[in-house]
Amino acid sequence: MVKGFRKNILTVFLSISFALQGMAQVSDRKEIQYISGVDNKNTVTWDFWVTGGRKSGVWSKIEVPSHWEQQGFGSYNYGRDYVTYGKNFRFADEKGIYKHQFTVPSNWQGKDVFIVFEGSMTDTEVKINGKLAGPVHQGSFYRFKYNISDKLSFGKANQIEVMVSKMSADNSVNNAERLADYWIFGGIFRPVYLEAVPKEHIEYTAIDAKADGSFAMNVFLKNAEAGRNIVAEIKDAAGKVVATASARTQERDSVLMLKTKLSKPLQWTAETPHLYRADVSIRNAGNVLYKTTEKFGFRTIEIRKGDGIYVNGTKIKMKGVNRHVWWPETGRSINKEIDLNDVKLIKEMNMNAVRCSHYPPDKSFLEYCDSLGLYVLDELAGWQKAYSTKAGKPLVKQMVIRDVNHPSIIFWSNGNEGGHNFDLIKEYAKYDLSSRPVIHGHHRPGNALNGIDCNHYEDYYSTQKILADTNIYMPTEFLHSQDDGGGAVALNEFWDLHWYAKKGAGGFIWDLADEGIVRTDQNGIIDVNGVNAPDGLVGPYREKEGSVNAIREIYSPVKITLKELPDNFKGEIPVENRFHFTNINQCTFKWELVNFKKRDDQTSGYTVAKEGSATAPSIAPVARGVLKLKLPGDWKSYDALTLSAYDPSKNEVYKWVWKVKKNSQLLDGLLVTTGSEQVAVSEADSLITLKASGISVSINKKNGRLADLANDFSAKLSFNNGPVLVSGNAVFSSIRHFKEGDGHVVEASYTGDMKYVRWKMYGSGWLEMTYEYTLNGTYPFTGVSFNYPENFVLGAKWLGKGPYRVWKNRMQGVTHNVWENRYNNTHTGSAPWIYPEFKGYYGDIAWMELNTVQGKFTVASRDNDLFVRLFDFYAVSGARPAPELPSGDISFLDGIPPAGSKLALNVSYNTSALGPESEPNKVAGTTKRTLYFYFGLPKPTTENKQFVMPKENILTD
Repeated sequence: MVKGFRKNILTVFLSISFALQGMAQVSDRKEIQYISGVDNKNTVTWDFWVTGGRKSGVWSKIEVPSHWEQQGFGSYNYGRDYVTYGKNFRFADEKGIYKHQFTVPSNWQGKDVFIVFEGSMTDTEVKINGKLAGPVHQGSFYRFKYNISDKLSFGKANQIEVMVSKMSADNSVNNAERLADYWIFGGIFRPVYLEAVPKEHIEYTAIDAKADGSFAMNVFLKNAEAGRNIVAEIKDAAGKVVATASARTQERDSVLMLKTKLSKPLQWTAETPHLYRADVSIRNAGNVLYKTTEKFGFRTIEIRKGDGIYVNGTKIKMKGVNRHVWWPETGRSINKEIDLNDVKLIKEMNMNAVRCSHYPPDKSFLEYCDSLGLYVLDELAGWQKAYSTKAGKPLVKQMVIRDVNHPSIIFWSNGNEGGHNFDLIKEYAKYDLSSRPVIHGHHRPGNALNGIDCNHYEDYYSTQKILADTNIYMPTEFLHSQDDGGGAVALNEFWDLHWYAKKGAGGFIWDLADEGIVRTDQNGIIDVNGVNAPDGLVGPYREKEGSVNAIREIYSPVKITLKELPDNFKGEIPVENRFHFTNINQCTFKWELVNFKKRDDQTSGYTVAKEGSATAPSIAPVARGVLKLKLPGDWKSYDALTLSAYDPSKNEVYKWVWKVKKNSQLLDGLLVTTGSEQVAVSEADSLITLKASGISVSINKKNGRLADLANDFSAKLSFNNGPVLVSGNAVFSSIRHFKEGDGHVVEASYTGDMKYVRWKMYGSGWLEMTYEYTLNGTYPFTGVSFNYPENFVLGAKWLGKGPYRVWKNRMQGVTHNVWENRYNNTHTGSAPWIYPEFKGYYGDIAWMELNTVQGKFTVASRDNDLFVRLFDFYAVSGARPAPELPSGDISFLDGIPPAGSKLALNVSYNTSALGPESEPNKVAGTTKRTLYFYFGLPKPTTENKQFVMPKENILTD
């Protein structure tokens, strides 16, 4: 366990039911006593010996639950080490031996006492007081237990010995869950506890509660005498009994079915996660002999073949993500807070579904999916190979009986990408009274099951073909998010394909979080195993990448696509309702009229001048309508309009920002093109130098590019060697200079694609640069570049879209504001995971100020749609980083490249297959743009006395 984690007392005694935590101890309920800690923060120390790797061959101490690698034992293995180190590589077949003493209450004598393991990796042999508890358990991610009543000394000390083998003696178990594309570990990684129940008790229940209020429950009994009444009381959220069901045992029944019907139940959906509970008891002559509680929801799942997936009679589309159980310090040993925050994070992205890849999660995660509302695919392990039938049958049973009553689970996933044992399909319904559909997540066509094709990583055009085929299409993996590829990249068009297609059921992005582990053998570095595991939309500690906000906008159920306010805007905003069950009139809306902070303000952002609410219109699910804002008469005098939408639970769905003023108005007070000072001109063999207000700009007479800068009141800036045309060619032909009005012009002419570059300096010191080029064809990027040393940069402040960078096919999730970002060298998916990344393409820039060790300089544009590129970065790493970059260090662009995914990288980075927005820029005709630069600080005056740096301290290149 990580140093500093709290330790529980050696024995944690809790008398609780599973569903009613904290109730007073009662003899008619299951009693639980933890002999390990309850989670990765609250652990208990056991004795430990490991057979290989670090600290092997000696008795030591270990925290339970944990992975022994994270405790400094053994060796690390990634599931694809057999690729990295050769096909004959064998994983370290380490075995861990655990010992611990515990005391059993004397009043448990006469009860059935079970030892329960929530998860142990992988083959686990258990002894109690030297006696085998039962057969070795094989399979890492499943709850298993043994009846140890006859092996205990009640009221006295007992000893548990556990031997855990990192690899299984069953090769199918290794193939299914160990030789996989994720980290594999050893150890008891979920809690261990004792359960005490009366001899006559309920083993488990399986509920089928339909949307119409029909309720059926199989009650699995142990040692129930004949003539017992089995009673279920159905209670609502307030604890009121709303229905009852009962049946009477005949002889020694092992299972009874209870039935009832509730009139007009509150239905469970991801949008309306209404929960009920069933208090189920064994009674004799009015006395309760045993009692248990299960939470559930009324909902009906249907697959209408050739049509879609229906919940409660309504077709739904999956806005889903894959999720590993993960935390950097402790791997797959986690706690409820992590589960809760992951569910909140998924819902914050306006997603409605999660796939538990590639194994069942902690039970608390499913409880939060139930209560907060997410559709769940609960998956049997089996990465690309399957469990044998012998090994798989008990694991299906263990998974289903633990998870069967969670309303959030709408499908059982019978393995992943070819890890399917078809003989196991029929096993799920043996334990699931509701007979949920079983699906297969696969990467090859032809594995459709129950009318659903889940084929992975199809491109945009293949997706179109599949959607026109006979099956419902729901890819359980798509848009692989290695580094900054995939994720929200191209998602806008994929989502529209599914939304409008009859058989489109949405899908599940790969995946939620970068699987970075804190290496206890490498001074605590966070290791993502090269390109294998940095696949998340967020970092290992859930640091948010640019895809997070983009997904929020793309998946917003309040769909607003208005890009800019029209000239005749009258407060009317078109809205599409992409909820499935919620009318827009159940949402609330708030607008603001705001003014952006200025460049020289100490803070970024905006100030709110006026605000108000808007009456939500009645727009039924999947329908369209108009939201009307009652804005004040002077609304055009403010910089921007914001609109926030909130769901019925008052959670913000998304916030849109539209500029009210044009860039030319937003630059008032910043861009000064008049001045009392004359521009001084000097000419040398190779340079023409313009100087005003202490700023000197030198243009190279041989190529027309910026060659040198100087400033009387701050350090010399090393910004130079531009503009260079990033696509096309520019052959210098001539240069001239002349006075124009109160400024001076240097004009360079070119042949080829560049026509001219026109520099004009004003008496204020501002420098205007106008350029024009003509291109016809397809280009990765268009515009111009300059050079500037990256290691001189401290940060940037800008008015434009932010705070994240954009790609041509990921323009969503960024809004107009004044943003500020300190320099960082983050390459998405790797240390130091500082977001937003500093380097990248930034959209719709009105002005940007670069802060450097040499001073500050500003670029501004009255034109729309200016992209600024900052330094070197990439979307996806591989044999070569992609996409390619423009020349230079800082670019001012009219077109930027799309990003792809790991899969696109494998086919020569063919992003075009991801859809029209993912194609390179198609350019035809002439582009003209004017930029303005200010290279320094204002000239000192009596009122503004600036510190003048001694020349010997001025940093130059």
